[in-house]
Amino acid sequence: QVQLAESGGGSVQAGGSLRLSCAASGVTYSRYCMGWLRQAPGQEREGVAFIDRDGSPSYVDSVKGRFTISLDKAKNTLFLQMDNLKPEDTAMYFCAADTVCRGGANFYPYNYWGQGTQVTVSS
Repeated sequence: QVQLAESGGGSVQAGGSLRLSCAASGVTYSRYCMGWLRQAPGQEREGVAFIDRDGSPSYVDSVKGRFTISLDKAKNTLFLQMDNLKPEDTAMYFCAADTVCRGGANFYPYNYWGQGTQVTVSS
C-alpha cells in the first residue's frame, strides 16, 4: 500500500524559498516514478516536476531554474526545493507516484497522491 504525506508548505514573500517534503511508504523506487503537481484556486491541476525511476529529473518551463526535485531513498522522502518564489506559484502542492511513467513533468493522472500542502506567495 503506497502512502504519501506532504509537509513544508507555508506563506512567504516573493523571492523567498520553501522546501516541500513528501514522506513515502510502500514505494519501490526501481518501479515507481514520482512527481510534484500543484493546483491553484479555480485552476486545473498542473505538473511541476518529475523524477524518473533512474533518478533523472524534469521540470515544466515555468519553474526551471527555480525549483529542484530530489529523492532521498534512505529517508523515503521526496523533496521540492523552491527558490525565487513568485505570487503565481501560490497553490496547493501534491506529491504523486505511479509505476506507469508518462508525460514527464507535465500533468499525469498518477495512481497515488498525497493530501497536499499549501504554498502562498505574497508580492
